[in-house]
Amino acid sequence: MSLLRVDNVGKAYRTYRSEWQRIARWCYVPVKPSQEHWVLKHVSFDIQPGEAIGLVGQNGAGKSTLLKMITGTLQPTEGKVQVNGRIAAILELGMGFNGELTGRQNAYHAAGLMGFNTEQIDGVIDDIEAFAEIGEYFDQAVRTYSSGMQMRVAFAVATAFRPEILIIDEALSVGDSYFQHKSFGRIKAFQKAGTTLLIVSHDRGSIQALCNRAILLDGGTVIRDGAPEEVMDYYNAIIAQKENATVEVTTLAEGGVQTRSGNGKASLERIALHNHEGAPVEYVGVGDEVCLAIDVRINAPLPELVVGYVIKDRLGQDVYGTNTHHLKCVRSDLEEGQRLSYRFRFPANLGVGSYSVAVALHASDNHIANNYEWRDLALLFNVVNMSESTFVGLAWIPPTVECK
Repeated sequence: MSLLRVDNVGKAYRTYRSEWQRIARWCYVPVKPSQEHWVLKHVSFDIQPGEAIGLVGQNGAGKSTLLKMITGTLQPTEGKVQVNGRIAAILELGMGFNGELTGRQNAYHAAGLMGFNTEQIDGVIDDIEAFAEIGEYFDQAVRTYSSGMQMRVAFAVATAFRPEILIIDEALSVGDSYFQHKSFGRIKAFQKAGTTLLIVSHDRGSIQALCNRAILLDGGTVIRDGAPEEVMDYYNAIIAQKENATVEVTTLAEGGVQTRSGNGKASLERIALHNHEGAPVEYVGVGDEVCLAIDVRINAPLPELVVGYVIKDRLGQDVYGTNTHHLKCVRSDLEEGQRLSYRFRFPANLGVGSYSVAVALHASDNHIANNYEWRDLALLFNVVNMSESTFVGLAWIPPTVECK
């Protein structure tokens, strides 16, 4: 049985010529509104127990509206949401908090709204205070709190009892680095215990580290539902999509899904990884000197060209990226038909595993303003440890050691 089912859900905001017409509509009189704006339309998906889902999309795509309907704070105009379990949600920062009450009082109030009685809250209030780590402020008015302090208390309350479904809507982005690490640690512990996670974030790393599935909303509808790396690649492409640009999705022989986008004014002709002798390689040793070769063709006059790349791990998380704008190597006033060869040399100070390279051709410091071509999974390679001491992790940072 699904833990959460969203079935053909839509949400419209309507304007009527008078309040009488609005009341008549409530009584099921078929009155036509003067204006109707659909925020969501025909949204359907199921979530199974134990899944971790990332909900992504640009601002205005309908993510927050959907979450409010899932939590029951907003009713759908059409369709239905079926929840088979207790939900804990952190939506808008400080939502439901009274600024004149203390953090402790708000904790009791918020937990009470979640369905817990005073005796149950008494049993966890010390844990809430300890997890929030705001000291004496816990017994001071919330109106004196910073946004980060509100976040600490809200998260501590929402996760004081392990829920069947935990929903987080960008709220953790306001926390400091320490509390973000602490919060993600609790989230991962909940996941291991069987909690289903639904998280909204623009942070690719968070989505791919926490989730085994991602759903992409655009224009109020679901346009992609699948593996986080594939969905985030597609999301990245539609952000960069401009007039006359295209987005192409191709399934590679290895089974990966490659996303390409851009207006085609410049194109990638060849991408290869070479060893220190100049020979193409698919396997490199930890710490080996390598060269990323990128050949580009100019298909239309360009005032500027920037070439960038990102190395990603097997989960699609960014390991390292840069471009010729940041490296002070920008080419200008290029003519149609020109060909350029770029060589990026670096030591493969990476952990053992498989990696991919995404390559971008664009203007300015990023691909969003003027995207000529963006290609994910442009190159795949493997790092093996043939001569170094055993270590774990994504980075090879060999230390020296002293013992006195």
